[in-house]
Amino acid sequence: MQIFLQGKLLGIDEFLLAPAGAGHDQAFTGRSHWASLLSEILPRALLGELGLAKILLGSSGGGQFLVVLPEESRAGADAFLRSAAQEIGSLSGNMVKLVWSSTENLGDWSDVRRRLHEQMSLLRGTPAAGFADEAPLAGAGEYFAHQLGWKLRDAQEVGWSPETPGRILMGAGKHRWSLAGTTESIPFARHAAPNEDGSEPASTGELAARAAGLNTWGVLRGDVDNFGIRIRRAQTIEEHIRLSVMYKQFFAGELEVLCSMPEFWRKVTVIYSGGDDFAVYGAWDALLGLAREMERLFRRFVETNLTEFAGPEAKTITMALSLAPAEDASVAAVFEEAGRRLEAAKSSDKDCVWLLGRTLEWKQFAEAAGLRDQLLRMVADFGCSPQYLRDLCGIYRESQSRMSKRQARKSGGERPWRYHRRIRRILSASREGSRRGGGDYQKARTALIAELIGRSAITVKLRPAGRVALEWARLSAEA
Repeated sequence: MQIFLQGKLLGIDEFLLAPAGAGHDQAFTGRSHWASLLSEILPRALLGELGLAKILLGSSGGGQFLVVLPEESRAGADAFLRSAAQEIGSLSGNMVKLVWSSTENLGDWSDVRRRLHEQMSLLRGTPAAGFADEAPLAGAGEYFAHQLGWKLRDAQEVGWSPETPGRILMGAGKHRWSLAGTTESIPFARHAAPNEDGSEPASTGELAARAAGLNTWGVLRGDVDNFGIRIRRAQTIEEHIRLSVMYKQFFAGELEVLCSMPEFWRKVTVIYSGGDDFAVYGAWDALLGLAREMERLFRRFVETNLTEFAGPEAKTITMALSLAPAEDASVAAVFEEAGRRLEAAKSSDKDCVWLLGRTLEWKQFAEAAGLRDQLLRMVADFGCSPQYLRDLCGIYRESQSRMSKRQARKSGGERPWRYHRRIRRILSASREGSRRGGGDYQKARTALIAELIGRSAITVKLRPAGRVALEWARLSAEA
């Protein structure tokens, strides 16, 4: 008789955002690496300790795992996981809990999945049941900040030992696995933008200094839309494993390759890649480019691998970009803010991105990028002062204060000539005295007005993409 055993890590977000004291950014990075690798290491170590074949590993990563075991190994697996759960609780200050459920391989996969889910739901409701609170381990902060925060970036392999069942070891341990990118290695995105001498990852201050325009940094988070629904619709265990592995490898592989490209490798650092999501931080301008590339790659991935699956579930991705309110802000605080923006975007829409104060569809994001280039051209080619970008932003703010969203929908917008006249005045007032490019300037100005307010001769609605493009151009033009 075979059994399925499913494990999950609860409380990861709370642990990541918990205060870390000195070296908070290094500790945050180390915590995220620990949480990402635990669900990869534990099932592999479990099979190794029980003397079972690697092929019994079903899916792993993203804070959960699934393995197939003989019935005779149930007691040994429980003892292994109980020991790991105790140290995981100690390392995390009792914030992260390892819970697991198991059931016999009887009936269809839908029946097996339901039984596992019912057991897991009970444990999620009472995550502390059966576990005593462990005293925090001395040196846990040092372990996360230095061992996993910095050293793991260059490690060729990671290991596990029964003496420290909740820890990830580097280049040591009873069982070891490669991180070097071979077919047998654990998928793990860990790119870090180097500092000036290449001795360690760049700080947030260094990343901000590398941004074009305004010197600031931010966090970009992305999450696949309705991935859980797609997984629950899997008809067989093979389909479940295939989907889980396919998405995990996409995010780990593509994110690592993309961050190694010339325009990103000195500006972006990976926080984590999961089974259906990812997070990075870096220079704000690089994050905007990374968002566009990740959406393009994900769309191609879906077109290649999910054509046989009906429905839109797990075929789109939503992202959110949050900028640091100050250069010395913690990565954890900006990460949390990006998470709130991501949840807000997903609750109102799907297949979109939140950035610079607006939620845009990906098509609108591409339009905003093109309009941003037009706005900057008015400065570079036609001598307009960068101040005109702030003045145009003021038109959007005034329009919002005068008219509620409900009123705007009922009226269809406002009279267009008001905006034509004001935008023309702003552009003319900000332009240098020279007459260079007169005809081209008139054409560029007309096209810019049409992009900002539309082409209707009766009513006008200021376009959300235009507001994002203005903020984007304003940040790009900042000295």
